[in-house]
Amino acid sequence: MSSTTRSRRVLAVSLAGVAALVLSGCSDSGEAGSGDGATSLGFVNGANTHFHTCLLKAVEQTAKVKGAKLYSANSKQDAGTELSNIEDMIARNVNALIVQTVNVDALEGDITKAKNAGIPIYLTSVATDDLSDILGAAVVDLKKVGAMDAGWIEKDAAGKQVQVGVVAGAPGAASDLLVGGFKAALPATAKVVANQPGMFNPAKAQDVAENMIQAHPDLDYAFVANEEMAFAVRKAFDAAGAKDVKIVSVNGTEEGIAAVQAGTLSATVANSAMTIGQTAVEKALALLADKKGDKISNVPLTLVTKDNVAQAPQYCPK
Repeated sequence: MSSTTRSRRVLAVSLAGVAALVLSGCSDSGEAGSGDGATSLGFVNGANTHFHTCLLKAVEQTAKVKGAKLYSANSKQDAGTELSNIEDMIARNVNALIVQTVNVDALEGDITKAKNAGIPIYLTSVATDDLSDILGAAVVDLKKVGAMDAGWIEKDAAGKQVQVGVVAGAPGAASDLLVGGFKAALPATAKVVANQPGMFNPAKAQDVAENMIQAHPDLDYAFVANEEMAFAVRKAFDAAGAKDVKIVSVNGTEEGIAAVQAGTLSATVANSAMTIGQTAVEKALALLADKKGDKISNVPLTLVTKDNVAQAPQYCPK
């Protein structure tokens, strides 16, 4: 997204917000609430990846605990469907909307539509410059995520000259923030010799990794923009006889933490989908009630290595 052509610039974006899979329609999730459902929330999710599924579970469970009535919809990674879902929530006259946007460019119309209807929006994963337009946001600082992985490489390399490959996500705000934070935090002794997009697609990431290791057989480290791609990159490197290349990644899923414990991945930065969902509901309800408190909640980040896997946060609700 070009910041010169947008009136609202994204400050931070979750990796998972750009992944694309399918689930559609708006459903009455009122069973997630209890009591008289005096407060109703609409949750517009972005897709049906593991992240989005875990996010929905957390929103549903927290709404139930808080006694709020919940309606949910999925935009199947389509900006037009997202706006239609928001219009449907407006028609239901919900008290507030929680939105995991499919595309940062879509936020302009979404926020305007909800604001004109007098329904505040609480964002997950992103925040806007003009906070007066939103109720609040639970944000993942992706620049910091990338920097934390770079810090692990700096410590592990211990001053040696090393070669680093980057398998990015899809070109755009999320991947750009993540990779930018990573590259900016690398030590001068670490040279990025390849940087190609894996499009948040394991098959594409595997192709990229195969070409990367052929072009750079002396590669020491690889930074991969999410764990699903990282597993495919690991497979490609191992098949090429490059088992010594150390991979760092992002998410902190159950599979990702297990891979760190097994040594398949060297490190990952955990940002819990469960925590994002819980925070969104709790903060939205609190801000609706008294309009006080901080609008922006930064989601905790944990660098997970083999030494501290037991401290990794839970990623998905049971």
